[in-house]
Amino acid sequence: MTVTLPDDAPPRLDKALAAAVPEKAALSRSRLMRMIGEGAVSRGGVVVTNPKEKVAPGEVWDIRLSPATEANLRPEAIALTVVHEDADLIVIDKAAGMVVHPAPGSPSGTLVNALLHHCGDTLSGIGGERRPGIVHRIDKDTTGLLVAAKSDRAHHGLAAQFEAHTVTRHYLALVHGVPSGADPRLRGTRGVSFEAGGVIRIATGLARHRTDRQRQAVVWDGQGRHAVTRVRVLEGFAGQAALVECWLETGRTHQIRVHMAHAGHGLIGDQTYGGKRRLSEKLLGQGAALGNTFPRQALHAASLGFDHPVTGARLEFAAPLPPDMAALLEALRRGA
Repeated sequence: MTVTLPDDAPPRLDKALAAAVPEKAALSRSRLMRMIGEGAVSRGGVVVTNPKEKVAPGEVWDIRLSPATEANLRPEAIALTVVHEDADLIVIDKAAGMVVHPAPGSPSGTLVNALLHHCGDTLSGIGGERRPGIVHRIDKDTTGLLVAAKSDRAHHGLAAQFEAHTVTRHYLALVHGVPSGADPRLRGTRGVSFEAGGVIRIATGLARHRTDRQRQAVVWDGQGRHAVTRVRVLEGFAGQAALVECWLETGRTHQIRVHMAHAGHGLIGDQTYGGKRRLSEKLLGQGAALGNTFPRQALHAASLGFDHPVTGARLEFAAPLPPDMAALLEALRRGA
């Protein structure tokens, strides 16, 4: 694709391209930023990988578009729990253990493989080679709601809403301890503040861990990507554990898991960020036994809301707790 920057083009490359590409191309600014970093954008035959590159009106830029799918990315008949589907999008209640898109170590058995089988050739191709239709992700062992685009116009519209932070996403989590504004340790934790209604706000930068590239870490002083999570306690269990509601202002990799660990209330079952805390069987009985052996992070994407990218209608979806989290919650209630 060749793009000529208009007279009123912003002076920065990613912003200028976002303003200049035709709407039918369905390329959001965030997608263009990734493409720039991947070497898919050039000027006069010279590849530019800095999204902040200075540009001028009248310049001609080439954008190399990737094919929708790889030859070895195959549809697979994997069962899906479909919450909603229309001509432009599909909402899935994802099961634990399912990776969203193929990656090293997970070449098949992913949500993308399942969607390719379920949707056929209607799945949007602008997510890139390995991510057709995908506009956001949840972790492999996190359950709950996820929307995928079946048309390019829906992909563009959904991506714009995620970039503008107008999509509402609420999660339910079971965590160690009971977060409280009365806790001086929590009040003294950097990045933690308190809002009306018992809401705890956690705001930090997030970036890849310096030594473990599979993990994310809290960073400060303008480093990393800005991340904001809000948390409210719904139930506490003998001071040992709590059911909390978390909602995202931003959507970074592992955001809730990292932020809750930073606040000192890591998710039950989280082998990466949860630390070595154990629930007291003396206080919680079978609930502690289940919690201490819970095989995944106890995190569920419980609700999802957005404007339909084609009709404009507001859509709101909810998914009940999966059986394993529901059983753990009931056991904690009995123990408390």
